[in-house]
Amino acid sequence: MVKEILFATSNQGKARELKEAFKQADVDVIIKTNADLENPPHPIESGHTFEANAKIKAHELADFSKMPTIADDSGLMVDALNGEPGVRSARYAGEAHNDAKNNAKLLAELGGVPKEKRMAKFWTTIVVSMPGEFDKDLVVSGTCAGRILPLPQGEDGFGYDPLFYVPEKGKTFAQMTTDEKNEISHRGRAVEKLLQELNNLNKKKKGVHFGTPFCVYK
Repeated sequence: MVKEILFATSNQGKARELKEAFKQADVDVIIKTNADLENPPHPIESGHTFEANAKIKAHELADFSKMPTIADDSGLMVDALNGEPGVRSARYAGEAHNDAKNNAKLLAELGGVPKEKRMAKFWTTIVVSMPGEFDKDLVVSGTCAGRILPLPQGEDGFGYDPLFYVPEKGKTFAQMTTDEKNEISHRGRAVEKLLQELNNLNKKKKGVHFGTPFCVYK
């Protein structure tokens, strides 16, 4: 029974959302992050898709940690910008992963674009990998549609959350609690699919468990 898993990230906002989602689903595991490792590698996200980048992170950190590893790659795709910033969302304004600069660049690129043409969606792909068994990766994705506001609203969240307005909720991601965001967000929906896939696998075969009641591989 695996009681610890690694979430291959240094983004504590992402980690908080995953931990809360697992807690709500009564998944009894300890979720470690890169911050819990000594001198972890820093994978180069050279893929051209969210799945490719998630696999790069999952495989490299699984190899390093020898732990079952979850990795995700997420991004914002804006219709008026032909899907940008996409896989470069975290590095939109440079390699420093600076949220404020990324948001500022996004607003500059959308200068003069009317409200009805500021539609966008967030996308997350999650990969679960076991060390040395990468041919058995589990892959799920989730999306959330919304609109980019002309000015940020809300104090919580991270990344583009203050600009991403969800009409069905009448607020931005940054104005939501973690539970509210997990209900509808791209990552929350991907995690929901992940938990369902793990449950399905657990019903079919015995194997390595991510705590009770999840099984991933033989």
